[in-house]
Amino acid sequence: MLAQRLFDEVSGKLSEVLAAGPARDIEKNVRAVLTAGFAKLDLVTREEFEVQQAVLAKTRELLTGLEARIAALESRKIAVADDNPQDDF
Repeated sequence: MLAQRLFDEVSGKLSEVLAAGPARDIEKNVRAVLTAGFAKLDLVTREEFEVQQAVLAKTRELLTGLEARIAALESRKIAVADDNPQDDF
């Protein structure tokens, strides 16, 4: 009975090792392929994306302000030109 129990235990451990070996190799290979594929895609982390998103929002805000200032200056220039007409002779 002891021999049978020992045989079953060794057999079970050997089956676990053999089953885990190929699975680990497959997982390792899949990870390597995915890592290489992701490296080619030039991906960014979520944190980097969120930082760039904040920078873009701030830039848009500044651009909107500058566009408003330019429009105000242009309208002021047009108003001044209308008040002071000059002959082009």
